[in-house]
Amino acid sequence: MEIKYEYSRKRSEFGRPCSFSDLLAEVTVDIRPDPSLAEDFIPQDPVDFGVQEGPVMALHEVNTERAQVSIQGVNHVEGGWPKHVDHKNPELTTRYREEVEREEVYTKTVQRLGFVMEHYIRQNNTIDIYEEYFGEEEEEEDEDEHPSANTINVVRDPNTPWRMATHLSWHPDGNRAMAVAYCSLDFQDSRRDLSFDSYIWDLEKPYTPELTLKPSSPVVTLEYHSKDWHHVLGGCYNGQIVYWDTRKGGLPVEMTPVEFSHRDPVYGACWLPSRTGTECFSGSTDGQVLWWDIRKMSQPSEKLVLDITRQDQLKDALGAISLDFAHILPTKFLVGTEQGIIISCNRDAKTPPEKIANIFRSHIGAVYRVTRNPFFPKVFLSVGDWTARIWTEELMDSSSIMETKYHTSYLLDVCWSPVKPAVFFTARSDGVLDIWDFLYHQKEPSLSLKVSNDPLLSLSAQDNGRIVACGTKQGTVTLLEISPGLCTLRKNEKTLTSTMFEREARREKVLQDKYRERLVREQERLRARPEEQEDAQELFKQARADFLSSIKAEQRRRGLGE
Repeated sequence: MEIKYEYSRKRSEFGRPCSFSDLLAEVTVDIRPDPSLAEDFIPQDPVDFGVQEGPVMALHEVNTERAQVSIQGVNHVEGGWPKHVDHKNPELTTRYREEVEREEVYTKTVQRLGFVMEHYIRQNNTIDIYEEYFGEEEEEEDEDEHPSANTINVVRDPNTPWRMATHLSWHPDGNRAMAVAYCSLDFQDSRRDLSFDSYIWDLEKPYTPELTLKPSSPVVTLEYHSKDWHHVLGGCYNGQIVYWDTRKGGLPVEMTPVEFSHRDPVYGACWLPSRTGTECFSGSTDGQVLWWDIRKMSQPSEKLVLDITRQDQLKDALGAISLDFAHILPTKFLVGTEQGIIISCNRDAKTPPEKIANIFRSHIGAVYRVTRNPFFPKVFLSVGDWTARIWTEELMDSSSIMETKYHTSYLLDVCWSPVKPAVFFTARSDGVLDIWDFLYHQKEPSLSLKVSNDPLLSLSAQDNGRIVACGTKQGTVTLLEISPGLCTLRKNEKTLTSTMFEREARREKVLQDKYRERLVREQERLRARPEEQEDAQELFKQARADFLSSIKAEQRRRGLGE
């Protein structure tokens, strides 16, 4: 049976608003009280009721807004001239000076002020108020001080999403500023809206960058010129070499064309000492080292293929992931490769294969950093896999003379102390900074400091060795001030360090000679008894045949069982 109910309404009444009207109240249901139910009611006696003696208070939290502080100043260059004199016109300024010098008031004023200045100059030369009378006692007190480090400043990437702080470079003029290269090196990073900008930070104004560098591709490495402080060299992710003149702003002055540049990211770029001060060279994972002149960057002036077979074949070249150049050795430089090999090169060699002077098989993985000792240029330090190792160029084709212990986390960067020959810093992937002093401790670091929860990718120390900058994977640069005991050169420390390096080099050379003698004796023994070698081969063939026959017998047995 089908139940239907039809609603009928005129079409004009659809959607019509309801019209309500006021009516008097009326009682629809009235339940009278029942007195008999009162007999079943049980009163509760006693009654428990909780009372709080203290006053009821509410907790409120207030988070104040962060104040953005900006430091402004005025640089007074020229002034004090009358309105009718243009200070940019040398003829007008010279004429005005001559007019003033002819006046009698000028001569009398100079003579009067000259006596006053002479009095104060003699007074300053009489007593040196900054003289240290008890410097030796202060040094002895510093020796007993426990190693420590304090965070004095933190600089963050102003862009979001954050990028890695891949390289740090201090300003040569008193380290007043620092250039930071920001780039994402993650494989197939698909994040959008990644900024290409890198920055130069003034340490006295850490809130905003002093200068924004705007390349066409993210910068992997940045390097200040040691003589011309206004020139900054950069290596880009797309293989180009760029340089800036900070006096002209953040746009590049010139860059290399893509077709003549590297094919992979540029992990190392260094300035070269030359008469013009315009030469530099770069290294990349495409297996090439290219030399450039910033006056003409249309193509490289020289090329070196990192083929350790010395066949000059690009297909067999090793990728350069770190470069080091010391001004003390103007023709030599070191290259750390992705394959764990360190290549010592000499630019003065006649042919490209001869430029590869020596090869050091150093680490299992990539050599993330290689750097020479500032006091002993023939001694250099490398970092890769889980350890840092010290090498010397006096021992060819040998292992390292000293090394740190194996850590549970990767080591990603290392740098020497500029003031102490046996002190160096290592950055780990777990965010820990280790400070080693091999003159006193070789098994454990003198100081381990947890800087960040993110991996530390870059390190750089100031020229005085007191401030160390650490760059992280999230683009944060932390400035640490270490204790005086780790940045003060003591008496005979340089001599003791030289003696330590020489002792370890001799020990390694003795071990190397003994190893070669053992190989020679083993080869002579095999030549003297060739029948033993043949018998060993026959035994191997017989054992192999027995092994295969036992497998076949087991297969037959299992086949019959089934």
